Amino acid sequence: MKMLLVRKFRLLILMVFLVACTMHIMIDLLPRLERRGAEGRPACSCPPPAAAAAPPPRAAPRWPSKHTLRILQDFSAEPASNLSSQQNEDNEEFLPTGETSIDSYPNWLKFHIGINRYELYSRHNPAIEALLQDLVSQKITSVAMKSGGTQLKLIMTFQNYGQALFKPMKGEREQSSSVRTAKLPPEVTVGKAGTRQGAWFGDGVFRSGGVPSPSGTVLVEVRFPKAADGLFGCCTDNRTPPVQRKPGIEAGFFRVIHGPDGQTREQETPPDFFYFSDYERHNAEIAAFHLDRQATDKCAFRVILDFRRVPPVAGRLVNMTREIRDVTRDKKLWRTFFISPANNICFYGECSYYCSTEHALCGKPDQIEGSLAAFLPDLSLAKRKTWRNPWRRSYHKRKKAEWEVDPDYCEEVKQTPPYDSGTRILDIMDMTVFDFLMGNMDRHHYETFEKFGNETFIIHLDNGRGFGKYSHDELSILVPLNQCCRIRKSTYLRLQLLAKEEYKLSLLMKESLLKDKIAPILYQPHLEAMDRRLRIVLKAVSDCIEKDGYDNVVENDFNTDVNTVATER
Repeated sequence: MKMLLVRKFRLLILMVFLVACTMHIMIDLLPRLERRGAEGRPACSCPPPAAAAAPPPRAAPRWPSKHTLRILQDFSAEPASNLSSQQNEDNEEFLPTGETSIDSYPNWLKFHIGINRYELYSRHNPAIEALLQDLVSQKITSVAMKSGGTQLKLIMTFQNYGQALFKPMKGEREQSSSVRTAKLPPEVTVGKAGTRQGAWFGDGVFRSGGVPSPSGTVLVEVRFPKAADGLFGCCTDNRTPPVQRKPGIEAGFFRVIHGPDGQTREQETPPDFFYFSDYERHNAEIAAFHLDRQATDKCAFRVILDFRRVPPVAGRLVNMTREIRDVTRDKKLWRTFFISPANNICFYGECSYYCSTEHALCGKPDQIEGSLAAFLPDLSLAKRKTWRNPWRRSYHKRKKAEWEVDPDYCEEVKQTPPYDSGTRILDIMDMTVFDFLMGNMDRHHYETFEKFGNETFIIHLDNGRGFGKYSHDELSILVPLNQCCRIRKSTYLRLQLLAKEEYKLSLLMKESLLKDKIAPILYQPHLEAMDRRLRIVLKAVSDCIEKDGYDNVVENDFNTDVNTVATER
């Protein structure tokens, strides 16, 4: 009797399972049968009822589909497509509210739609400023690690479905083995500067322990006895100048650079670092965007380089607990979170370099600073082609690249497509000037939008290794310009303008960078270094003109159809 009940129970379970499978198959097939009927291929031999003979009116497509079609239209392969980001606005349909449909788009999509053959965005595109605000204010809904790359980067998705690449600020523990204390003579005491607690004192040991300023430093007051003259030791590493007591000065303020608590804007790349193992700096990404575009003033003479080839980037303070750990679905990222001995939230993720407990990113206690770069259109909508930079470095500790040993290397490049025709060689020169002003040696590849062909601009991506040294000008970055002796007239005139005192490059950059939420972005010596490097660029062009003649060096891009559109904007 018991065995009979067990068999009946097993049979019942089997029947339930078969019924569930049958229903699942029917549910999957039903939409396909309906689509076949709607396409004119009847799913059965019986005629449809009269009421159903005419297909019902199709529902209006949801806005994501319409956006997809618009982006596909803007990235058409037609030569005349998207000559201006404003041309399609004349035919915009109006909503019942009186606004055009584009007004209802999120700012990240307006940025994508504005991309054309000659630039990422037009000079006075209001969507860019709005997008910068979104980058620092939109709610973060999900976070994941970006695959590839040598250092940790995070992909952040916002509430309005926009995405951005987050580069976190690196701790100074990665930058140097700095010493946090240094002995001072017993007769020298250290007090505080204003309301900002600068250090402890009483035992003759100078310690940094105050609240940092936005630039990551602390000002402390150092008091000298009247008899104490000369230099006293530095509190951090050997790159920081020592305390000096000048005759007649009994007290002075000394800028204290923090130890392993956080990265500072003042710090330079260690001289023993190779360019390919340098740290990627979040503030360099922000500064590169501002250098590439224009100052906030709408006056035409307030633009900086005016290339507009760097996607919008903004600085943001991110809560590591609420905005990264609690919203990520990336288990590999989530497992790397821990609480440090100082009760700070830390994580390190996974990457090729600097992703370990020793190089963890730590908040104070859970706030971390970083840059957010707006995503370009998805590759399924706007494919990008990756090109090897002809002046790529060897990325080897001992070997040199061909261009470093062959002074006539440019002649060989100019005979190779796509550099043998069109404007690509001039785009390389623009990128060379851009990188030299930043001190960026890490330009091994570059990208263009595939459907625009070869007659299009170079996208200036991955600028995190710029602004590493302000005391050194890397002249090898300028080799393409020295070898080819070619430059656009619009670029040359812009550089000459930025060399004038009233339109000084460093002043325009400082003014533009102050608008960022985590300002100051660059240490003042970096700004002054840009003025110095600008003079070097102009001297190189002047030498080329003296050697080859003005018309052979300076390419007039104002009269060509391809560049007139970009120049007039």
